[in-house]
Amino acid sequence: QVQLVESGGGLVQPGGSLRLACAASRSSLLPRAWYRQAPGAQREFVATITSGGVTAYGDSVTGRFTISRDSSKNTVYLQMNDLKIEDTAVYICEAKILGRAGEAWGQGTQVTVSS
Repeated sequence: QVQLVESGGGLVQPGGSLRLACAASRSSLLPRAWYRQAPGAQREFVATITSGGVTAYGDSVTGRFTISRDSSKNTVYLQMNDLKIEDTAVYICEAKILGRAGEAWGQGTQVTVSS
């Protein structure tokens, strides 16, 4: 069954912005991070946010991307500004499974930056 629903991807020109969302369909999941994977590349860490709101970012997105959380909706957002061609990838949401070890992953949403 679908547990994490990502949305907001699309095609944008360099310098543009997109806002991704990751909503958990179960309260036992805590969305907490975004990763991305470009064709032929390894999965790359993008950003994470703790339940207390502490954030961390990958070096390549620091200063351009912002991760945030709406706890009332059990949703994590990724605001992406000043997008570059090299940001093109499938963006994948990761969630902690509350009460036991392990994590859950979304299906991903495609972000394409092109002129």
